[in-house]
Amino acid sequence: MIEQRFIAGVNVVDIGDVRVSRGLSRRPFSLCHHRRLAYDEKERRVWCQDCETDVEPFDAFRLLVEQMHRATAELERQATELNEAMAFQARQIATKKLDKAWRSRTMVPACPHCNNGLFPEHFKDGLAMLGRDYAEARLKNRKP
Repeated sequence: MIEQRFIAGVNVVDIGDVRVSRGLSRRPFSLCHHRRLAYDEKERRVWCQDCETDVEPFDAFRLLVEQMHRATAELERQATELNEAMAFQARQIATKKLDKAWRSRTMVPACPHCNNGLFPEHFKDGLAMLGRDYAEARLKNRKP
């Protein structure tokens, strides 16, 4: 049986020496960002599929957390964008329905709170404005 000789001695094993003894080449140094990590359950190691270097577990965890943070931020941005679009769409739908109702010659839209008719003439000289919070509070406190 041939005994393997390692550069660093018998007690300290250089992983590069083990790779060479298995017929694999030493890995050259590279500036890889380790975007494609592989988790080897048999050898209990984390390595990069691009540069084939071992990645420290803490660094692998940090990369996962950063990726999750970016994905979460992107989802929150998309949700905000979607909510803004839905609010704008609700306003457009309400405007179209009022327009359609005012085009009718026999009917006018009714106020959803007091059931009085809303005529276009009421709005031609401008309209009175209320703060949204104040108007919502008045609706809440209104007696049914």
